Amino acid sequence: MRLFDAHNHFQDARFGGEQEDLISDCVSVGLSKMVVNGTRESDWPAIVDLARRHDCVLPSFGLHPWFVHERSPNWLAKLEQQLDAWPGAVGEIGLDRRKPSLAYDGQEEVFISQLRLAAEHDLPASIHCIKTWGRLNELLCVGPLPKRGFLLHSYSGPAEMVEPLAKLGAYFSFPGAFMQERKTRQRDAFRQVPVDRLLIETDAPEQVLPEDRVTHPLGQAVNHPANIAAVYEAAIEALGHPHEDLVKRVEENFVRLFGG
Repeated sequence: MRLFDAHNHFQDARFGGEQEDLISDCVSVGLSKMVVNGTRESDWPAIVDLARRHDCVLPSFGLHPWFVHERSPNWLAKLEQQLDAWPGAVGEIGLDRRKPSLAYDGQEEVFISQLRLAAEHDLPASIHCIKTWGRLNELLCVGPLPKRGFLLHSYSGPAEMVEPLAKLGAYFSFPGAFMQERKTRQRDAFRQVPVDRLLIETDAPEQVLPEDRVTHPLGQAVNHPANIAAVYEAAIEALGHPHEDLVKRVEENFVRLFGG
């Protein structure tokens, strides 16, 4: 099987610098490509280093809404320089109203700037959205959007928004954590996702699978990206797609959005 992880954070310090060993595990389960997403200026160099050393790493650079307040005065120019040198993807970007302590001021400005950059370079954007789906939809409708589309990673919005978002160019990536018993609403929403817009993600080191589904444990609350095969199996069970059909479709979708 050729497996594809549409969203993770393989540069994260929680991996303890053991990425060389961990990536061998990923290759052993059939992983072909992983999109490694930056969240702030300080982690972009680590992503470049991973991309230089591993062909399976597709680098993605962005400023996450949690770190908008840390941006430097020339952050956008630095981001464009990264994308000129490593034209993989833009992300992780987005909007977040979940944390009471997280200021919303500045999030929309930063999000729109990065979305425009993705459109100008026609690179896919990987989007995070928590508790602001209506406003995100408004901004996406105004655009501009990359012609190749954009990813709503770990989509947790309403089921009724799937169709209009897909018409705008959205892809939707399913994480293993959605197999937790309480995540019924999220699984129901993913059953509305067109099969030609479905992707799979680990979000490693975040979003650990339920304990009985983990194939590559890394300690408490740390998700190994080699659990990607287990996430595929979880999606097959949750969404009811035949195994070979889902694996083939996800590969086609990944290549269409992110390239080979």
